[in-house]
Amino acid sequence: MTNIAEMPSAEKPREKALRYGIRSLSNRELLALILRSGPKGGSVLTAADELLSRAGGFSGLSKLSVAELRQVRGISDVKALELTACFEISRRALQERAWDTDVMENPAAVIRWLQKEIGSEMQEKFMVIYLSPKNRILSSRVLFVGTVNEAKVWPREIFREALLAGSSRVILVHNHPSGDPAASMDDIAMTRKMIEAGKIMGVEVLDHIIVTGSSWVSMAERTLMGMEDMSEDDIID
Repeated sequence: MTNIAEMPSAEKPREKALRYGIRSLSNRELLALILRSGPKGGSVLTAADELLSRAGGFSGLSKLSVAELRQVRGISDVKALELTACFEISRRALQERAWDTDVMENPAAVIRWLQKEIGSEMQEKFMVIYLSPKNRILSSRVLFVGTVNEAKVWPREIFREALLAGSSRVILVHNHPSGDPAASMDDIAMTRKMIEAGKIMGVEVLDHIIVTGSSWVSMAERTLMGMEDMSEDDIID
């Protein structure tokens, strides 16, 4: 593998980015730009290739811990932290965009944030988003971890937080680690339970969104907030 020092100046990632823009770089070149140097006697491009191969691409790279990044030759603690900082900046940018909007008017921004936040998690997580009267996010919390069903999701936890946040409307969210966002019968039954509990507490459940790393389902959009009008394509056993 050719070292960057041996490459023609115009082909080096830094010079190429300055001349043609950051989007001109390939994935390996972009990663090499962040890493700056490779292992002793080796190329930074080799380290970039190994990282991308190990992670299966950028989407998987953001899931690697500092310890896992450190397993690649040439990746020090500092470089591993710098990489995770890049991913954290991306997550926070998406969060800011989602929180600074009317979630009902701009659901796409919220979905992008949720996919980054919990969509790719390998364990099922149940989050509640607490909204202001103008549908802006006041707060969000992961309240339950593990298989989501009626027995494990407690209304009192959800609505206690709503009262503390001063929120009269909420959106339920959870991820499907399987990668299939289709609602299960447990998902639907649990949602109906929360809707009824919310009516008693004076808190409206606007939606229940199921996310994965690359897809999502809005139960309100699919008319799954009730048990009527359900098609077989919307439900998994």
